[in-house]
Amino acid sequence: MQHRIVVLGAGYSGAIAAGRLARRLHREDVAITLVNAEPDFVERVRMHQLATGQALRPRPFAEMFAGTGVRLRLARVTAVDVERRTVTTVPTGTAGEGTEEADTTEVLEYDTLVYALGSAWNDQGVPGTAEHAHQIASRPGALRLRDRLAALPAGQPLLVVGGGLTGLEAATEIAEARPDLAVALAVRGALGDGLSPKGRRYLRKVLDGLGVTVHEHTAVTSVAADAVRTADGGTIPAAVTVWATGFTVHPIAGATTLEVTDSGRIVVDGTMRSVSHPDVYAVGDAAMAAGPGGKPLRMSCASGTPMAWQAADALAARLTGGKLPKVPLRYFNQCISLGRGQGLIQYVTADDRSVAAALTGRTAALYKELVCKGAAWAVANPTLALPTRPRRTLPTPTHTPATTPA
Repeated sequence: MQHRIVVLGAGYSGAIAAGRLARRLHREDVAITLVNAEPDFVERVRMHQLATGQALRPRPFAEMFAGTGVRLRLARVTAVDVERRTVTTVPTGTAGEGTEEADTTEVLEYDTLVYALGSAWNDQGVPGTAEHAHQIASRPGALRLRDRLAALPAGQPLLVVGGGLTGLEAATEIAEARPDLAVALAVRGALGDGLSPKGRRYLRKVLDGLGVTVHEHTAVTSVAADAVRTADGGTIPAAVTVWATGFTVHPIAGATTLEVTDSGRIVVDGTMRSVSHPDVYAVGDAAMAAGPGGKPLRMSCASGTPMAWQAADALAARLTGGKLPKVPLRYFNQCISLGRGQGLIQYVTADDRSVAAALTGRTAALYKELVCKGAAWAVANPTLALPTRPRRTLPTPTHTPATTPA
């Protein structure tokens, strides 16, 4: 009897995990189902490019997983029951959601679940943000911003809120694509306060060169259609506000009996297996995993890809009686695109603290582009992505499998 593996979400981590499992395990032994609401892969690290009108290469999952044995189910996940080992979904088809949930609900049963539903933008509960701000954490959000920018007259003020990697990339990409706009960036602390001195100097130089006004130590307390208000009582004009202050996970995990953090992320061990339910693995933004020194891994593609490798290899090892992987999850650098022609590669310690070394300029932009292409290649070629190990066969069961072997 086949062991049923259901993977929820086909972002970087979910798609890579599904493909890697297909390579590790014989299809006669397992049935791998990948559930995703959209029919093609979304390169989330390029949403700032999509928002400025750049065309992105389509990557249909039907082509990616052709011949792998992975079954693609186009559906939106509405509930997970980890006690009954079931997932409730609503089919989306190729045209997206649009059917009544009560009439089309489907239930999938699993023996092992890989939870990779990822994250969405976080409005932080700031009044007016949901109504007036734009986000680039999803393709629909990036497309709405693209349409808004296309209709925005020259000379209008645009404000990006958030000084993390997403905010920096959005501000520079928009300023480069629309030099006729008055682009500004609001950051809660100092500009680039997580970077090295060299990185901070270069970042400021690029922003100055693009004409971006930076509001440091500025907390936005409300958003209106034409401006934002700040904690000091000030006002910053903004015909368009782009909100990039972080991410929040899907609430589905928090509605289950899984052990989750206060923010709803599933707590996992070093093999990405739930600490409360051994038949559930979690990867990517949805999981709270510890890196070097016990420091939580940050939400990023840089975390999600090795987490997917770890989960797939550990699950395959447990199912086949193989050796569990003991590969440490660590960081090497932070890659920041600053428009199409400039970039910043900040080298970091294993636990993601900046060191003095940093790569800047055109070379850094090319480096970042290679990283993005490599991440997309790993998803588009899920059964070829390195590092690899031989496919393993499951031992003949003496009973019907119910949970992942310990």
